[in-house]
Amino acid sequence: MFGAYPYLLVLVSGLIIGSFLSSITYRIPLGKSIKKGRSFCPECKKAIAWNDNIPLLSYILLKGKCRSCRKKISLRYPLIEISTAILFFLIYYFYSFNCSASLDEASLQDICFWKLHLGSIAPPFLFLAISLLITIFVTDFEHQVIPDKVVFFLFSIFLAVNLLSPADNFYKNLFVSLATAFVFLILNLITKGKGMGLGDSKLVLSGGVSLGWPGTLVWIFLSFWIGAALGVSLLLTGKAKLGKPIAFGPFLVIGFFLTLFWGDYLKNLLFPFLQ
Repeated sequence: MFGAYPYLLVLVSGLIIGSFLSSITYRIPLGKSIKKGRSFCPECKKAIAWNDNIPLLSYILLKGKCRSCRKKISLRYPLIEISTAILFFLIYYFYSFNCSASLDEASLQDICFWKLHLGSIAPPFLFLAISLLITIFVTDFEHQVIPDKVVFFLFSIFLAVNLLSPADNFYKNLFVSLATAFVFLILNLITKGKGMGLGDSKLVLSGGVSLGWPGTLVWIFLSFWIGAALGVSLLLTGKAKLGKPIAFGPFLVIGFFLTLFWGDYLKNLLFPFLQ
């Protein structure tokens, strides 16, 4: 019974944090302060009572409709809550069972790297980093905007954790981060912002510090392939048109999560010649 309690607590915490993220990702692109005012229905603008704002449960009990105006509540809210809870669960699971004590073996699998250097306080830092990445995913997906405050806060977290690593590893990760961000900046200039945004360069700068080499290579490779596969499928189904920009940030976030959890396996699968 007590063995399952931490996982239940992590799932509930993920739902609560996800509810908060669904609110701020709605407000930030609109320039609305996250400090003022209660949550409200986007349709009728009425404040949502506390008992109608319980993560996931309220959505189920209200059958996906606002109590006041009976308009449908966007699926974005429960989806963000559930996604956050699942990612929190995966972080705690990998932290608890999938990490070795060897720095060499943990150098690519970022969760293990954090556990090695932060110990028991690694999960809260990882939860914070994941929350910022979810925020970036949603705002870029919905508005094609990666907020500077969010991405630079993410960079500061990753940089701070890497300062605890051996000096050689820190400088290598920082170099990989800067070099990859520079490549994305060049792509931005060549395509005049249509193929790659400045926000993507900033996101790569942040993630590269965390994943280092060859983790960043795996991450970028996966992101481009996921983006290409989805882009082609959207074109074939008529849901996208040639020349119309598609936000790349969400693909970078998905690729980062895959590398975070299964980086070693993916590296051996995609780049077996790399040691």
